[in-house]
Amino acid sequence: MKSDIAALREEYTLASLRESDVDSNPIILFQEWFQEGIIAEIQDLNAMTLATADAFGKPHARMVLLKDLEENQFTFFTNYNSHKGQELFANPFASLLFHWKELQRQIRIEGEVSKISEEASTQYFHSRPVESQLGAWASHQSEILHTRDELENRMKKLQEQYQNTIIPKPPHWGGYSLNPNRIEFWQGRANRLHDRLVYIKGNNDTWQLSRLNP
Repeated sequence: MKSDIAALREEYTLASLRESDVDSNPIILFQEWFQEGIIAEIQDLNAMTLATADAFGKPHARMVLLKDLEENQFTFFTNYNSHKGQELFANPFASLLFHWKELQRQIRIEGEVSKISEEASTQYFHSRPVESQLGAWASHQSEILHTRDELENRMKKLQEQYQNTIIPKPPHWGGYSLNPNRIEFWQGRANRLHDRLVYIKGNNDTWQLSRLNP
């Protein structure tokens, strides 16, 4: 198996990434790449790895979904009591990673994370399917679950309790937004000589663009 893994290779020849072709604002470039992903019909285009670190500096990563990009901030939703919520409380800095294999692209985004307003969280919560709203109550996210039946029974009781009624947003559930200070765009190139352009936020919210070695 070791030799099989080592033999896995792919050449990257779809596109290039040059300073002369990109906007001075990385948010605009992100939106352009995202739109190209929509046109390419990439599955789970808004899926991203969220990497956090706990109070001891130990890293943790998982997949979440980007749900909004407003005022240059990247928003996702979760249970505040989950492991990721506890880690963001202890250390409110995180990294996001988008990997779009079909376009041979990656985007890394780093910055400080904060909760969005309760009003915005409530508005999004009520836009979700009813079963997803109930699921936010049923799942005590990241806690030990002894049996699957325990979770399904909890869900069944909630379905009966809130039948034909408005489901309130759980107080422990809501959105976070990441305010980026570093965004790196990676375009695969032949012979592993990939293009890497990084934007770093400086004073007055201006962005400095640099090229990195692959």
